[in-house]
Amino acid sequence: MPVSFRMRDAVSADGAFLGDMAVEAANWRSGAPRPRHEVLGSPEYSRFIAGWMRPGDAGCIAVDLHGQPIGAAWYRMLPRTDPGFAYVGTGVPELVIGVRPIWRAHGVGRALLQRLADGARAAGFGRLSLSVERGNFAATLYRSEGFAVVRSGVGRDVMVKRLR
Repeated sequence: MPVSFRMRDAVSADGAFLGDMAVEAANWRSGAPRPRHEVLGSPEYSRFIAGWMRPGDAGCIAVDLHGQPIGAAWYRMLPRTDPGFAYVGTGVPELVIGVRPIWRAHGVGRALLQRLADGARAAGFGRLSLSVERGNFAATLYRSEGFAVVRSGVGRDVMVKRLR
């Protein structure tokens, strides 16, 4: 299949699109989607978007051939005093990934994860973490990209990828 998208680094002006992708990440199940205001108002997601782009934040955006953004993966360092679901320790960024539904299963998520992991490794990080709800088909992608379950919680797992 020919490549029909390209990648670029996320910039501060991408905050609204990251919000869109957080909504996509929250609504991975078919059925009644969670409303945008509910997703973005929840600490689970707002902590990854509010004030984007802070020092230490990094991400990448997939865009189609017309330059329209179709997916994003980004990480943020969260403090031990206000951790995300994927907090595993100081110095381990937590990541979020979202891809527009029509672009899922076309290699976009894999390309985003690979680029984000390469950037995190180059920035000196030894690990990346994420949280995935049980039943989410993306867990198969995460495992194939080297993420392993390190902690199971109620309805979700924390996965970590070693970068070195």
